[in-house]
Amino acid sequence: MVQRFDVTGADGVRLAAWEFREAAAEPSGEPAALLLHGLMGRAFHWAGTARWLAEGRRVVALDQRGHGQSERPLHGPGSTTPLGREAFVADAEAAIEQLGLAPVTLIGHSMGALTAWQLAARRPDLVAALVICDMRASALGEASQQEWEDWFRGWPLPFPTQDAARRWFGEDDPRVERPDPGRGRFFAEVMHEAEDGWRPLFSRRQMLTARETWVHDAHWEELAQVSCPTLVVRGLDGELGRAEAQEMVRVLPAGQYAEIPDAGHYLHYDQPAAWRAAVEPFLEGIKASA
Repeated sequence: MVQRFDVTGADGVRLAAWEFREAAAEPSGEPAALLLHGLMGRAFHWAGTARWLAEGRRVVALDQRGHGQSERPLHGPGSTTPLGREAFVADAEAAIEQLGLAPVTLIGHSMGALTAWQLAARRPDLVAALVICDMRASALGEASQQEWEDWFRGWPLPFPTQDAARRWFGEDDPRVERPDPGRGRFFAEVMHEAEDGWRPLFSRRQMLTARETWVHDAHWEELAQVSCPTLVVRGLDGELGRAEAQEMVRVLPAGQYAEIPDAGHYLHYDQPAAWRAAVEPFLEGIKASA
C-alpha cells in the first residue's frame, strides 16, 4: 500500500512524499527510513527497496523539488525559488520533521546520497543511520557539467512510446557501452505521455541548474562530520571508484563499505537482490547494537 503526503519544503515549495506500507507488517521499533532519489529520479524508483524495508519499519520516499509529482520551481529571469544543493537539503529536513520520522535512516542514491550526508552532518539529531549509494565526494568539475549539457542536447525527444525511451537509454544512448536494462527501466519511469509523445517529468535545463550547485565543490569536509553509522555502497561499474569509496569509508567516523558486482550506477535497479543483501545486514547490525 502506498499513501501520498504533501510536505511544505523550503520557500513553500509543495513536495510529494510517499509512504510504503506492508499490511501484515508489525511495528518493530526500528528507525523510520527516508529514501532520496538521484538527479532526474523519482520516489517510485525506490518501490522495490521500500517493499522489504517496510517489513517492520515506516518507509517514506520523497519526490524532490523539480522531480516526480513535486512542484517544479519557476525557472528563468525573476525567479526567486531556489533549485539546488541547499534547497534539497532543507526539503529533506522539512520532510523528516513534518512527517515525524526522526531519528531516521537516510538512504540516498547519487545526488540523493549527497543530500543525505549533508543533512546528517548538519542535523545529527535527526539521523540515526545513513546509506550512501554510488555518489562521489570529489569535485566533478566544469568538464563534467559540459558533458551533461551535450548529453541532454542529444536526447531524441519526444520518444514515440515509453518502450522506445527504455530502449534508447538502455541500449542506444552513446553513453551506454553495453546494454544496460536497469538504466533503461530507470529512465523509462521518469517519462510521461505528452501531446506529441513521451517526455521527461523534469526540465533538463533545471537539472543542469541544480547540478551546477555541487559539481564544482568537493564534499569531504561534510562527510567527515557525519557521526552516525554509515554504509557506502558502490556498483563495480558505477560512477564511484573503489579507491574513492574506500577513502570515504576511512573519512567517515563510523563508515562501512559494500560493493555490488555486475552493477552500474543504477545498482538498485541492476541488481536488486544484491543491493538488499548489502544493505540489510548493515541495518540489522544497527538494530542489534541499539
